[in-house]
Amino acid sequence: MIRDQVLDNQIEWHMNEIEKHLDQCFDNINNFIDQVFFIDSSISKSSNPKFELTLPKIHQFQLIHQSDFQSRILQQLKPLINSKIKDECQFQQQQQQHQQSLIIQQQQSNLKPFTYQIIKEHSIKQSEFCLAIAFNKDSSIVATGCNEQIKIYEFKQGMLKLIQVLNQHNQYVNTLNFMKKSNQIISGDQSGSILIWSSNNNTQWNCSQTIKGHINWVNCLILNYNEDIFISSSQDKTIKFWIKQNEWICQQTITDHTSYVYQISLNEQQNKLISCGADKKILVIEYSEQSQKWIVIQKINVECYGIRICFINNNLFTFQPIQGNLMHVYEMNSVSKQFLKTKDIDVNQGQEGYTLFPQQFIKQKQLLVNKHDKYVNFIRITQKDQFKLEQSIQFGHNLLFGQLSDDGQYFITWDRSNNEIQIRTYIEQ
Repeated sequence: MIRDQVLDNQIEWHMNEIEKHLDQCFDNINNFIDQVFFIDSSISKSSNPKFELTLPKIHQFQLIHQSDFQSRILQQLKPLINSKIKDECQFQQQQQQHQQSLIIQQQQSNLKPFTYQIIKEHSIKQSEFCLAIAFNKDSSIVATGCNEQIKIYEFKQGMLKLIQVLNQHNQYVNTLNFMKKSNQIISGDQSGSILIWSSNNNTQWNCSQTIKGHINWVNCLILNYNEDIFISSSQDKTIKFWIKQNEWICQQTITDHTSYVYQISLNEQQNKLISCGADKKILVIEYSEQSQKWIVIQKINVECYGIRICFINNNLFTFQPIQGNLMHVYEMNSVSKQFLKTKDIDVNQGQEGYTLFPQQFIKQKQLLVNKHDKYVNFIRITQKDQFKLEQSIQFGHNLLFGQLSDDGQYFITWDRSNNEIQIRTYIEQ
């Protein structure tokens, strides 16, 4: 009898210990989830495929001090633990998306009518073709591609002051981007070369790497939020993904287009890329965590090709054909997960010349800039993903290039009819 009592006590003690250890186990899981989503809570990081691959997995944690018996129990609980982690991750992502939606709705409700007004006295004569324009992260520096040169300007109170000219390109510069974190410049030209420029203090840039990236024009260069990947599209019919090791190297090449590839665009979650080409196709390319490769998941045939395309959010993008008076809107079907054309937006009637002026979306102002023929259209995305044409600026020639600053405050253009760089500022009415 006494022996049975002792055995019962021992069993009860072990069960209590197991319960304590299991509680500690789940506490550690919750702390881990909190660490992932709150200590480093950037939405861009938590949704970045490369970042997710670096997250510790359940088998990498010794959540509790384990006896053999406890280890067997924990092994049986692993599916439950993994399910809990997955559910928590999905819940946190849903919460983040909901918060972002509320922020956007608040921004949209506060937006007022506006115009971009030219600052005529700040225009600069520019006889060479200016085929690319870029702002740095705080709009204090502007870079312009002028034939084979890159001109670096200090930008203050809507005025440009030339501070450096870069001469290492051998062909016309088609595309320019500032890297926001490292403050480097990345440029692509009509020979297929990609150059990386570095600066210590925003006053002098030097070429730190030359990449023979393509065998024909580089039409578009974009960076992900973390700036550990950049993507290039070209008239050699390819899209290339580049990663940073000691230097930038090509990690993957997409060859599904059968003609020139023009603009490319990443979604907010940074796991989907869209491209448009002269082959009358739009490609939707998705990052696969399993294979760690980018895979073409959808090919959209269009009646008229276009050279401008842009993600608005994860489920919505816009596309401008070169002919007609309509800009197309594509939305992801919630069931099929395929993008379908759902509406057309009226823009000015015209025939697009070959100009690489990209579509650009400014989230802070819910504003899309879309060039078509001789016109630049500023389109506001209102609540429930409605599109409203707020302003259309007509130029004298369709050879026209431009860029908005990251906050949408300034708009800089060059066009063939004026042969000058013009500066416009955002003014609410």
